[in-house]
Amino acid sequence: MTAMQDPSGAEAKVQFLMALRARGFRDTAMLRAFETVPRGDFVSRRHVDLALSDMRLPIACGQTISAPTTLAEMIAALDLGPGHRVLEIGAGTGYSAAICARMAASVVTVERFRSLATEAEARLESLGIGNAEVVHGDGLAIRFSATFDRIFVDASFDEPPRNLLAALAPEGIMVGVRRTETGGRLAVYRAGELGFSEERRGSIALPPLMPGASAAL
Repeated sequence: MTAMQDPSGAEAKVQFLMALRARGFRDTAMLRAFETVPRGDFVSRRHVDLALSDMRLPIACGQTISAPTTLAEMIAALDLGPGHRVLEIGAGTGYSAAICARMAASVVTVERFRSLATEAEARLESLGIGNAEVVHGDGLAIRFSATFDRIFVDASFDEPPRNLLAALAPEGIMVGVRRTETGGRLAVYRAGELGFSEERRGSIALPPLMPGASAAL
């Protein structure tokens, strides 16, 4: 097997990082996080050869793991710092939570599918990521006793969820995908003294944010 075929090979990893740089991503902390978190550990065995490709890949429960450049664009919009407390909605297998955990102080990630939440927790633990907590629950209904500096909604929505905006700390930032008549747009919400502002950026396609927590899967 050549390095190009080996998803953990050094040459493949260099090309993976160069592809991110080619798309304009320069944040060294974010690039370091993508370098040190092996995407192949968060995809199914049958897709591990595609782990370093810029593709959205299927995971269990009919869900997907976002393409690296999509994830990088959304994380860049969060403007993460080492002291930030992060809330993520849509843990999946835990890949995006692992990236954020490398950049921030702590991460709480919510997953509506119990089996995915269990899987994400195990994968984060196997990498020694101790500052990320996985919660099984409904991201559209859950209420939090604390606020978060950054909120990452790894899904699309028609309107920003009110319970999540309520969990945003003063001067905090929430990022998600706002559905419009022309398709999904990256939306950045900022908490200010007069309420929340919204900035819409480039086009992004993500599955919709679904209500409810699955007990069976």
